[in-house]
Amino acid sequence: MNRLTEFPYENVLVLGLAKSGTAAARLLLDSGKHVRINDWKTNETDPVVSELKTMGAEVIVGSHPVSVLDNIEVIIKNPGIPYSNPILEEAVNRGLPILTEIELAGLLAGNRMICITGSNGKTTTTTLIGEMLKNSNQSIQVAGNIGTAASEIANKLQENEQLVLELSSFQLMGIDKFNPHIAVLLNIFEAHLDFHGTFDNYMEAKANIVKNHKATDYFIYNADDAIVSKIAESTPSIKVPFSIHEEQLDGAWMDEDAVYFKKEKIINRKDIVLVGEHNLENIMAAICAAKLSHASNEGIKKVLTSFAGVKHRLQFVEMIQGRFFYNDSKATNMLATEKALASFTKPTILLAGGLDRGNEFTDLMPHLKQVKAMIVFGETANKLQKTAKEAGIKVIEHAENVADAACKAFDISEAGDVILLSPACASWDQYKTFEQRGDMFIQAVHRLK
Repeated sequence: MNRLTEFPYENVLVLGLAKSGTAAARLLLDSGKHVRINDWKTNETDPVVSELKTMGAEVIVGSHPVSVLDNIEVIIKNPGIPYSNPILEEAVNRGLPILTEIELAGLLAGNRMICITGSNGKTTTTTLIGEMLKNSNQSIQVAGNIGTAASEIANKLQENEQLVLELSSFQLMGIDKFNPHIAVLLNIFEAHLDFHGTFDNYMEAKANIVKNHKATDYFIYNADDAIVSKIAESTPSIKVPFSIHEEQLDGAWMDEDAVYFKKEKIINRKDIVLVGEHNLENIMAAICAAKLSHASNEGIKKVLTSFAGVKHRLQFVEMIQGRFFYNDSKATNMLATEKALASFTKPTILLAGGLDRGNEFTDLMPHLKQVKAMIVFGETANKLQKTAKEAGIKVIEHAENVADAACKAFDISEAGDVILLSPACASWDQYKTFEQRGDMFIQAVHRLK
């Protein structure tokens, strides 16, 4: 087990448990720190409460008394807790640092981190990098926003292992010295403004991935994204661009036939299994990270000729009576749905809806040309119905949930149609996670069969 030897605080408040808070608390306790934990959702009888108390933590659940800040030097907060939380507002008044648990992971992993962020494509790119390195016989661990908490994995990281982390803007807001040796920024567009307040705040959070970069660190960036390119200009990093439009780059690029890294041909485009133009961006970003980490071309090609996508991200589920069902439940914003729609030329029935964050869906209209019908659900159902009508879609139906939507889509479909769950919204109005939403859709499709 690894220990925190360079964390300069002794008295720590872990605000919020869940995966990241629990992992952070365990690591801090194992490192001999005095830990107080506060979570208003967790019940006193939860086994994790007993475990952490046994380890020596002070645990306060069921409320957020301001007294939890007494004698505290630093806060490790759950990424999802907004900074408008009264405890955090009081912490700011007291001048207390507020970090997320990836800061702890960074202290343990040092320069062995490859970190990926962006508004879209993080999970696919992270998975590709991990698989490319594994298939090149390298020792790696994958963690972060993709699943296991970063500090939990860093706590067990071996000296010869690299840590590949998917990072959200929520996590990146809470860093101090965190510095990935290889940082990847895929794209930036408006997202999570209900949390960040403004687009500038959101951009700043994403840019934090290179906040502490030095001239010896690598920044892999999307040369086709103006905002990302501007961030690249201001960093001292070694810049490694990728582009689906520019050729002969000092990074990853492509022509009509193949994908290249610098002057080296990596793979013929026709041999790549993963569908969608947006996935070519993800693939090129992954190639850059893999090549900088000394992956073999054979390992990279093995992945790209077999990897068809991650679960809940344009995942092919089943063909039933000539209908092609795809699960893209991870499409929690409009851009993700736009890119999903651009992956198909066949007539499409779109299943969309979810948490209402206050935005309209007019930007989706130009991308609905091949959509023959829409099944809408959740809090945004009426907004999406309005957009569908304005786009000239004749068949629009309301569904109770994604299972109901799958059935209704099948009833109105014909052989050759694509039935695509790509909600363009977060899942939290009806489901705990986008995974739960996608799993319900998959189960409904299998029942149809």
